[in-house]
Amino acid sequence: AAMAACYVSASSAFVITPASAPPAFLRPASTVTAIRMTATAPEPTTVKLSTDVPLNGSPGSATDLGTPWSELGFEYRPTASFVKMTYSNGSWGGAELCRGEPYVPVHIGATALHYGQACFEGMKAFAHADGRVAVFRPEENAKRLRSSCERICMPPLSDEDFLSAIRAAVRDNIAYVPPPGSNGSLYLRPLLFGSGARIGLQPADEYTFIVMVIPVGDYYKGGLSPVDSLVVTGYDRAAPRGVGNVKVAGNYAADMLPNMDSKEKGYPISLYLDALTQTNVEEFSTSNFIGIKNGPGGESEGGTYATPISGSVLPSITNKSLMTIAKDEGMVVEQRDISVAELEEFDEVVACGTAVVVTPVGSITLADKKCDYGEDVGSTTMKLYERVRGVQFGEEEDKFGWMYYVN
Repeated sequence: AAMAACYVSASSAFVITPASAPPAFLRPASTVTAIRMTATAPEPTTVKLSTDVPLNGSPGSATDLGTPWSELGFEYRPTASFVKMTYSNGSWGGAELCRGEPYVPVHIGATALHYGQACFEGMKAFAHADGRVAVFRPEENAKRLRSSCERICMPPLSDEDFLSAIRAAVRDNIAYVPPPGSNGSLYLRPLLFGSGARIGLQPADEYTFIVMVIPVGDYYKGGLSPVDSLVVTGYDRAAPRGVGNVKVAGNYAADMLPNMDSKEKGYPISLYLDALTQTNVEEFSTSNFIGIKNGPGGESEGGTYATPISGSVLPSITNKSLMTIAKDEGMVVEQRDISVAELEEFDEVVACGTAVVVTPVGSITLADKKCDYGEDVGSTTMKLYERVRGVQFGEEEDKFGWMYYVN
C-alpha cells in the first residue's frame, strides 16, 4: 500500500516528508527532503520541491474513480491528499499536504464536538480547454471564512495562507479535476474547527484548518432542470441576530430534519421564511433565493432580479456574481424584503450557491397553495447560468477578474 505523507510549509514553501518522520511540530522548518506520489503510483518517489507544490498529473488523469467523469454526481470520493494547518500557542503553523488515510486525530474534548465551534466554505476549480485550471472567486471565500471565524471566536487565516492552501490542494489533486467537456468540477471544502479540549463553555486554545477536495458533477440529478420546493412551516433555519449570516456547521445540522421531511414528500429543496414574522422569504436549505420578473417580451433586459436582504441569510458568492451579471444584462437588481405573497408575481425562481450553481425552481408549495414557474428552464435563468458557467469553464471572457489560476 502507498505510504501516507505530508508536505510541511515554512512560510509559503511546501516540502513533503514521509509519514514515518516525526510530527510536523517536532521537525525543523528547513526540512527539504521530499516524497511525492502521482495520483495512481503505488510507491512514492523522492524529489526536492520549490516554493510551490508541483502539479501531480493533469486534469482528468486520475484512474481510480470507478465512475465516468460525466456521471459523478455530488458525493464524497477519495482523492490524493488534503491540506492541514494547526493553530496553537497564539499563531498558525505551517501547512501540511497530507497523503494516505483521510483522517485527522481529534481530542475527545474538542470544542467542535461539544459546542459546534466549526465553520467551512465551498468553492470549485474548473479545467479549461487550454489545460489551465482555475478556482472561482476564492478571495471572496477567504473573506466569508474570516467573518464566520470572528462570529464564533476562532482565529481567522490570512488571505495569503488561505489562497496558498487552496492552490496546494488543487495542484496536488489536479488529476481529479474533471476534464473539459465533462461538466464536472473539483469541489473544495475548507473547514476550520476548534480542536483544543475545553469542557467549560469557552473558545478552544487549538484550531485545525483543512482543505479537502472532491470531483463532483451536478448537485441534483438531471442537471439543469426545474425542481419543486416546499416552504418549511414547522421549523426555522436561523434566528434574528443569530448565526444565519455565517457559514457555521450547526446551521446545516438544524436543516437536516426539515430537509429530509421535504424530500420524503417529494420536494428536493426546502424554502425557509423569516423566523420572526413568517411573512418574508429568506433562503432555501443550502442556497440563496432569486426571484425574476422578466422584461418586455420575456427578455432579461429591463427585467428585475430580486433577492432577500436579511441578517439571517448567508451571503452567497454565486448570488453576488449573478447580481453582477444581471446588471450587465440590463436588469434591475434589488436586495430587499420579499413577501410570501410576492411569490405569485415572479416569472422565474432560482436557487443559487456553489454546490448547485443555478437551479431553476419549477414550483413552490406553501400549505395548500402552489406557485408554478413552468416545467422548462426560464430564458433569464438560462442566460444567467450560461454566463456564469462560461466564465467558470473558460468559455467566456473573465471580464470581472473572477478566476484564480493555479497553473
